[in-house]
Amino acid sequence: MSVSGDIILEATGISKSFPGVKALDDVSLTLRRGRLTALLGENGAGKSTLMNIIAGVLAPDAGEVRLAGEVVQFSNPREALDVGIAMIFQELNLVGNLTVAENIFLGREPLDRLGFIDTQKMNREAADLLKQLDLSVAPTTPLDNLRVGQQQIVEIAKAISHDVRVLIMDEPTSAITEHEIEVLFEIIAKLKRQGVAIAYITHKLEELARIGDDAVVMRDGQLIKAADLKDLDHDSIVQMMVGRETKDLQGERVAAPGAEALRVENLSLAHPERPDEALLSDINLSVRRGEVLGIFGLMGAGRTELLETIFGLHFDSSAGHVFIDGGSVSITSPADAIALGLALAPEDRRREGLVLEMNVAENASLACLARLVRFGFVDEAAERLLVREAVERFRVKTPSQQQRIRNLSGGNQQKVILGKWVATQPLVLLLDEPTRGIDVNAKGEIYSLINQLASDGLAVVVVSSELPEILLLSDRVAVLCEGRKTAEFSRAEANQESIMKAALPKTA
Repeated sequence: MSVSGDIILEATGISKSFPGVKALDDVSLTLRRGRLTALLGENGAGKSTLMNIIAGVLAPDAGEVRLAGEVVQFSNPREALDVGIAMIFQELNLVGNLTVAENIFLGREPLDRLGFIDTQKMNREAADLLKQLDLSVAPTTPLDNLRVGQQQIVEIAKAISHDVRVLIMDEPTSAITEHEIEVLFEIIAKLKRQGVAIAYITHKLEELARIGDDAVVMRDGQLIKAADLKDLDHDSIVQMMVGRETKDLQGERVAAPGAEALRVENLSLAHPERPDEALLSDINLSVRRGEVLGIFGLMGAGRTELLETIFGLHFDSSAGHVFIDGGSVSITSPADAIALGLALAPEDRRREGLVLEMNVAENASLACLARLVRFGFVDEAAERLLVREAVERFRVKTPSQQQRIRNLSGGNQQKVILGKWVATQPLVLLLDEPTRGIDVNAKGEIYSLINQLASDGLAVVVVSSELPEILLLSDRVAVLCEGRKTAEFSRAEANQESIMKAALPKTA
């Protein structure tokens, strides 16, 4: 048997591009037997893309992966699993209405002599795996009956049932309790003793003192440093994560904030599954007319939840006070929010911001149909005029208003969403990841549009996981970490390192 520390997996020269962005640029990685390698970097640094390539989810454009010295190529995750590479995704890949045992052995159930599923054998083998992992649930338990942390352990059971040699974990502690984290760390220690090489994506640097051995820092799709964790400290990691030059894409805008448009005080949001825990705790912030307020946070910080709560999507589980134009208001639903002058462009534009089977005109007019209805019917002439103004103002590239929205590029879809909400004549525009998934040129256009809207007197709140974007757009920056506001910076005070320090959970 190999001694602890032997190389199990090497990825060399890995590159990967998506439309408009180079996600990985000549990245190499080494994973060793019995050691946990932490992958560190901002959102969008390329960590998950690299792991998805190693796990067979994506194919690289260039480079190769060697497992135990042999070059391997995978068409899908099943092929990677068959040779001992398993990935536990942040969004768990399980089936809620199947039992624990059925999830563990899904697609490779043991069969009896007649070719039927041997349920007794499957349950027995699942029980042995669960015992190894100290999970005291029956293998016949429906998965939906388990807490998130327990489901994560089922994912680990599924992985080690394959005689796993490399285990990849993507933000495994982002949605589980302190007790479940302790159990997970014990399992990690046990897997390391068994010789499993672990790749571990996290933003929680304080975890690594207990479980980590090596570290890889990535930035903008490139490998910045690979080192033994003991040779790195918190400040040096932060500096490497954010140490790029900021490219000026913003264009000219001189901020001239007017009266306060929106203020929230002590805004809190209960966890949907654990009411004694909070997704947001006592958030206070404000934005003025003609101002862009940037909100930055890492995965799980509560950025999207904050905008949704302000917009009335979580009224039953939230608390706090909202003020518009200085007056206290009650927002119990998105309809209330829209009536009071708020507009929300959501993060997932294709699922939540657009109706993909509708055309450009129908999507652009959807938020203000009430203004266009005459005697129970949509006034088509008024709709055409409204949509033409939006298309021209936001420079939407489309053959016609009747073009199906799904056929437009991501950037043009985003422009239609902006046009749709600006047509409601809002006081405050809430933008959640407004440039996600669009190319560099389209990003520049969106930046210009945001600046123009602020110059026209709108109060704009921009949530982004891209630090350069936050710095380019924002007059002020509020930072969230684990559901709390941890810092606020003026434009003059804000820099990448100080923002990232405030966004990272504090070490104990």
